[in-house]
Amino acid sequence: MNLKKNLLIGIISIIIIYAIILIISDITTVLDKANQFNFIYLPIILLFIPLSLFVLFVRWNFLLTNSGIKIPFNDNFKILLSGYALGITPGKLGEYIKCQLIKNKFGISRKKTAPIVLAEQFYNLVGIIIASLFGILFFEYAIYVIPILIILVSIIYYSISTEKIFTGVLKKIGKIKFLKNFADQLPESYSVIRKSTRGKAVIIASALSVSFWIIEAVQIYFIMLAFGIDTIGFFTLIPTYTTSIILGVFSFLPLGIGVVEGTLTGFLTYHGLEFSLATTLVVFIRIFTRWISISIGFVALKLTNAFFVSETD
Repeated sequence: MNLKKNLLIGIISIIIIYAIILIISDITTVLDKANQFNFIYLPIILLFIPLSLFVLFVRWNFLLTNSGIKIPFNDNFKILLSGYALGITPGKLGEYIKCQLIKNKFGISRKKTAPIVLAEQFYNLVGIIIASLFGILFFEYAIYVIPILIILVSIIYYSISTEKIFTGVLKKIGKIKFLKNFADQLPESYSVIRKSTRGKAVIIASALSVSFWIIEAVQIYFIMLAFGIDTIGFFTLIPTYTTSIILGVFSFLPLGIGVVEGTLTGFLTYHGLEFSLATTLVVFIRIFTRWISISIGFVALKLTNAFFVSETD
């Protein structure tokens, strides 16, 4: 993986998308709406950032431990944050930097850790589906999106649960130049993937994934309260938010950039918010749910010397 190149692509994409959003929305109007933010809610909103990151860490650490890999807390948490920051790279391939960091510091082969990063992405999808089901009856568009995703996740699960199919898929993926390094890490570590998607691992990892999405939904609810919006109920908000995330996942863009913002803005206006307020809300939502955490992750990248890792196995 060319880390600096992927980062550059991700950052440029973000700048372009947000510039377009602000131009379309009228920057002056957005800034005017932003002044309505009630800072009394800020401490509560910020509290959810370390809480959500801790849940992701518990899941990551559990999957490592489940495969017999034990890493000291401080090092492991910085490694997790480093990978989280690199979620802005195309296809979130940057998250595999965690494998190289573990290899460099603890001598553990990427063949043992790459499948765990793959399992994380699988459980992200599982968690968002289950979380969406809590409020699917309150948001009609989710009824069309969630079944499609359930089918997709079922296909993915079947594919990673059947060694022959899994190996065949990897061979096809390996023919794509920028995915070759990723695909080469997995065939010899199928047992790790199988262990990460069986028995108690499924229950615990899925529960933690659901917790992460629910925490984010609660955080967004308080962001809306900070703008004086209480017309959208919590159980309506959950599928509204998760559906936009799901559509972002389908786009295969870094963090679903542009797709998440556009669809979430559309959904909020569907619920009766004026366009300028909906746009401002979405910008604040993305800042608090993603960009602050990613910024923290960049600090972790520096602390772990991630920019200077060499890709040796």
